[in-house]
Amino acid sequence: MSVMSGADVYYDPYDAGIDADPYPVWKRMRDQTPLYFNERYDFFALSRYEDVESGLLDWKTYRSGRGTVLEIVKENIDIPPGSILFEDPPLHDQHRSLLVRVFTPKKMSALEPLVRDYCARALDPLVGADGFDFVKDLGGPMPMRVIGYLLGIPESDQEAIRERLDAGMRLDEGAADRTGDENFAFVEMFAEYIDWRAKHPSDDLMTELLNAELQEEDGSTRRLTREEVLTYVSLLAGAGNETTTRLIGWTGKVLGEHPDQRRQITEDRLLLTNAIEELLRYEAPSPVQARYVARDVTHHGQTVPEGSVMLLLNGSANRDERKFADADRFDIHRSIGRHLSLGYGLHHCLGAALARLEGRVALDEVLNRFPDWEVDTDRAVQAKTSTVRGWESLPVRTG
Repeated sequence: MSVMSGADVYYDPYDAGIDADPYPVWKRMRDQTPLYFNERYDFFALSRYEDVESGLLDWKTYRSGRGTVLEIVKENIDIPPGSILFEDPPLHDQHRSLLVRVFTPKKMSALEPLVRDYCARALDPLVGADGFDFVKDLGGPMPMRVIGYLLGIPESDQEAIRERLDAGMRLDEGAADRTGDENFAFVEMFAEYIDWRAKHPSDDLMTELLNAELQEEDGSTRRLTREEVLTYVSLLAGAGNETTTRLIGWTGKVLGEHPDQRRQITEDRLLLTNAIEELLRYEAPSPVQARYVARDVTHHGQTVPEGSVMLLLNGSANRDERKFADADRFDIHRSIGRHLSLGYGLHHCLGAALARLEGRVALDEVLNRFPDWEVDTDRAVQAKTSTVRGWESLPVRTG
C-alpha cells in the first residue's frame, strides 16, 4: 500500500484543514498517486477526471447500495428502500423512474417565478444596508422554500427542517463517527405532513407520490407504502437543499474574488448560464462520492480488492489539467463540456435542472440589487462535513 499512499501525500475527508482548500492535495494525488490509499480510514481514492468519470459509470464495480458516504458504507447499515442515491439497479431504476415522472421539467420551469419572488422578498429589505450574508440571508433558506413549494410543506415549518438537515451533516472537529441512524433520523420529521396530505390531497409532489404506482419486476403495479413515500420526501428535501445552498455560497465567494468577471455578468445577463456551470465546475458542492467495490478492479497497475471502499473525487476531477486547460483558473467564458459536480451516469442529480435554475435566478436577483460586493473573510465560516463542501456563513460588504 505504500506505493499508492505516497511518501508526501495525505488526504483525509474528515480533516478540516485539508477541506478548507483541498486542491493542492488533490493535484499531488492526480500527479503522484492517481490511485491513493488511506491506511487510517481504510479507503482508496481516484482523483483524475478519466478515472472518476469511468467509475461513476461503472455501477457493477462501484456500488451505491451500501451508501455513498464513507462512514455509512463502513457501517454496512440497512438503508430504507427508495433512497435512490443509495441504490443500485434494478431497484434504483424502478424507484428513479417513478421520481422522474413526478419531477418533470415542466414543474421545474414553473417554479422560476416563485424563486424570483422569494429572492425579492429576501433581498429587498437588505437594500441600503452595509451588506448581507449569501448563505444565511439567501442560499440557506431559499432551496428549502422551493422544495417546500414542490412538496406542499408549510413555509412556517421549512426553516426548522433546514436546520435539522444541516445539523445531521455537520461534523465535530476531526470526527468520523457520524452514525447511519443520525443520517436517517430526520426522515421521521415528514411523517406528520404525509399523514395530513393523505387526507387533504393537493396539487403538489407529496400528493402525487401518495397516488403514484410503482411497477414491480414481474410487471405488476402497486401503490407506494407510507414508508416509501416518507423516504422519497426526505430524500428530495435533503438532496434538494444541500447542492443549491453550497452553490449560492460559492457564487458569493468566487465572484467576490473575481470582480471583473462579476461586472461582465452584470452588464450581459446572457453570461449567467455559463457562469453557473463554471461555478459548479470550479467549486463542486458535493466533491466526494463513496462507493463499495463489488469486484476486484485494477487502476494504474494496482489491484483494488473486492470489499474495499473507493472515494471518487469529482471535485478533483473538475480541476484535472488533463481535461480542462488551466483548470485552477475561474473563467465564466470557458467552454466546459461536461463537469462532474452533479454526478454522471445512473446517479446524475435528479434535481440538476432545478439547482441550475435556482443558482441562475439567485445570482440574477443579487446583481439587480448589489452589483458590487466584497467578502468579509474574517467573519465567513466554512461548514464542516465529509460529503458537501461550502459555507455555513458568507457575509459580504456592499456599502
